[in-house]
Amino acid sequence: MGAIVSSTLEEFNSKFRVEELLILDSGLWRWSIRPVHSTLGAGVLSLSRFATSFADMTDDEAQDLAQTVKSVEAALRATFSPQKMNYVMLMMVDDHLHFHVLPRYAETKQFGGLEWVDSGWPGPPGMGDYSDRSEDKVLFDIRDHLKSNL
Repeated sequence: MGAIVSSTLEEFNSKFRVEELLILDSGLWRWSIRPVHSTLGAGVLSLSRFATSFADMTDDEAQDLAQTVKSVEAALRATFSPQKMNYVMLMMVDDHLHFHVLPRYAETKQFGGLEWVDSGWPGPPGMGDYSDRSEDKVLFDIRDHLKSNL
């Protein structure tokens, strides 16, 4: 099955279910749960306006990104205690400025009645679809726990 390509902000927001899975909206950046979940707490940090290059970011957006990342990492640490944070910005399929936020874990975690194993640790993160971790109830539980620690 081929990847669904998003080339507008509306397509991106729909594909990643940004509104529904939103954790934090700074006004310039939005952090939401990644609907195709891999590591516990995986998210998407996306620019609120459409842009196709990191170089398109304004000075205000760059300053806000720094503050937003601090909030993201603080909430993830308080909620799930990852050992590392990985940020992946490829923009090969989805032509909109965004990062995949991937908390990394050296040890197995338990959450939502599931066992979470970071299969790529300590190497590059896996970004695959773990279907039992991408069900709405699991995603909403993760979202709500992270929101409560902002």
